[in-house]
Amino acid sequence: MKRADLEHLIRAAATIADDDELIVVGSQAVLAQFPDAPEEMLRSDEADIYPKNKPERWELIDGAIGELSTFHDTFGYYAQGVQEGVATLPVRWQERLVPLSTPGTRGATGFCLEIHDLLVSKYVANREKDRRYCRAAAQAGLASKATLEARLADTELDPTVRQVVADLIARDFS
Repeated sequence: MKRADLEHLIRAAATIADDDELIVVGSQAVLAQFPDAPEEMLRSDEADIYPKNKPERWELIDGAIGELSTFHDTFGYYAQGVQEGVATLPVRWQERLVPLSTPGTRGATGFCLEIHDLLVSKYVANREKDRRYCRAAAQAGLASKATLEARLADTELDPTVRQVVADLIARDFS
């Protein structure tokens, strides 16, 4: 996905949900902070989005411009409407959201996860695609190990999961 694609999704999702403020929690949130992120981080053809002020309308987004929709068939990318709270995130993540509001969003704003908060959620999910994503961010120098460790400490997790994530961070930043 490219930044212009994410801008298009924000614009379309805002219209569908009747909410000009959206939260972007998936991997493509990186495009707000790093429009030229490494290719490995931009392989997804979906953006995980929910309306900030009308979160219950996430299903409208998913139904209208989600996977296998006419929108998806037409443009090759789509918005995955998700429920608020779908991602495991550190405390105060809302204070660090990166706004994406450009002429391409036409008055709508996508509030995208800041890179460290995004990576914590990816490390917790711990799927192979998430591990590749996190490694690419580390190799590109987009995140700080110390900040990731601090955010991990501020994330409510089972101790076993916390240790797994700590080990993954240590490996990626060694």
